Amino acid sequence: MADIVDTKTPSNFIRAIIEEDLKTGKHGGRVATRFPPEPNGYLHIGHAKSICLNFGLAQSFNGTCNLRFDDTNPAKEEVEYVDAIKEDLRWLGFDWQDREFFASDYFDQLYTLAVRLIKDGKAYVDSLSAEEIRQYRGTLTEPGRESPFRKRSVEENIDLFQRMRDGQFEEGSHVLRAKIDMSHPNMLMRDPTLYRIRKAPHHRTGEQWCIYPMYDFTHCISDAIECITHSICTLEFENNRALYDWVLDQLALPCRPHQYEFARLNLSYTVLSKRKLIQLVKEGIMSGWDDPRMPTLSGLRRRGYTPEAIRNFCERIGVAKANSVVDVALLEHTIREDLNRRAPRMMGVLRPLKVTIENYPDGQVEELDAVNNPEDPAMGSRSVPFSKVIYIEQDDFREEPPKKYFRLAPGREVRLRYAYFITCRDVIKDPATGEVIELRCTYDPATRGGDAPDGRKVKATLHWVSAAQAVDARVRLYDRLFVKSDPDEKVDGKTFLDFINPESLEVLDGCKLEPALGNASAGALYQFERLGYFCFDIRESSPGRPVFNRTVTLKDSWAKITQNSRKTP
Repeated sequence: MADIVDTKTPSNFIRAIIEEDLKTGKHGGRVATRFPPEPNGYLHIGHAKSICLNFGLAQSFNGTCNLRFDDTNPAKEEVEYVDAIKEDLRWLGFDWQDREFFASDYFDQLYTLAVRLIKDGKAYVDSLSAEEIRQYRGTLTEPGRESPFRKRSVEENIDLFQRMRDGQFEEGSHVLRAKIDMSHPNMLMRDPTLYRIRKAPHHRTGEQWCIYPMYDFTHCISDAIECITHSICTLEFENNRALYDWVLDQLALPCRPHQYEFARLNLSYTVLSKRKLIQLVKEGIMSGWDDPRMPTLSGLRRRGYTPEAIRNFCERIGVAKANSVVDVALLEHTIREDLNRRAPRMMGVLRPLKVTIENYPDGQVEELDAVNNPEDPAMGSRSVPFSKVIYIEQDDFREEPPKKYFRLAPGREVRLRYAYFITCRDVIKDPATGEVIELRCTYDPATRGGDAPDGRKVKATLHWVSAAQAVDARVRLYDRLFVKSDPDEKVDGKTFLDFINPESLEVLDGCKLEPALGNASAGALYQFERLGYFCFDIRESSPGRPVFNRTVTLKDSWAKITQNSRKTP
């Protein structure tokens, strides 16, 4: 079950650590963090937590935060990902100024430092295969065995490492390993690999290199070169801290960063594994990295999420030391809160049903006054055309209404938003199918924009659009991508792909929107009254046919969850 997050007092233990470091003068009173993405995919909502944490702490303590790309695996990295990451960071509202770095900036220094380890007897070239290295490493209960190549001389190791760099060996034939302890209780410390051969062009260095450093060797040295004070990473790297410290201890570099681990974001009904997100894109299950069903920042942006809402969400969930799962309903609640304040109200009919008001004057068009956003009076109002023929939602009419159904039905009176009371007098059906295709109604002219003068009441208010002025549009309705709260849970051999929600996307053509929506601009956000919040999709829209993506519905399950949790002793 997903956790109920206390949104009033979010925790942040790393902030407390920094405050104590500043009191004691550690790091000379400096605060320097970094965000180090791998350019092998697009950023997702989990990265947003790390982004907000690293950049946010730097801002809070008048420090700096570097953007550093961990580009040490040329087989998986692309310039497209570098550009997308920078675009997402700027969209979120963060600026790294001139502090943009790449691990590849340090390839020469990393190679020199690796040679120093070899000369100090702290590293050696191993010629075991990858499978043999795994076998020699041992298990959690059994110590590992030393490689037969562990006792090579310094001179032989230097020669082999130089020849590795010169491209004289095939991939997998040799690796450079740290010489630590094959019986160490932390298996990562059992002579970990520092360099491997990769004969693939690099997106920045081309074919200059054919050996590339491993993450654990690169990351700590890059932190030290940049004089990072607080190297913040997610909890799965907790065991890696021992190696982080070992490398820095052996090399005695001028700056000495410290690694701190926090719990990564796990979100219900979502997968945040980059490997799985790549699979969704590569196999065509999603239309791309910016598919609005994806948890990527580009997907959320296209769906209509705002950077303010995402930053607020990251602040609310806090920073903890223990892994947990956050209910996706909190993320949805946060965007509703944000859009409720900023999104103008409009009317749109997604599944139109024609209504003819028989006693309304032919050819007459009235301009009715409609409030843009009751949460913000400064947004003012707009004119909405009203005429003899309008559209309402199909769901707002029942020929045989069930109990507690208060919307339109034969002989029943309802209110049209900002307009009049109408009463259904006749129902027109398709002779071939029996489907209701039109309603004939009458209106009360005395009820314009308000209640009836005689005091009679109605129990429902419907949204509508004037037929003659309506804008035709396509609307995409999105639901959660997975039907299971934990798509990664192993059940009867099924994978996360088996839990994809077949109703995660519904495309509606022939929707009718009020005319003001025909002039929407890229990324414009609206509340369609009674239907939810929607975003104009510039990528799919074309002249004369706008496309809107539903960001989120109006129904707020998180509000109910938190309300019920507060009632529980």
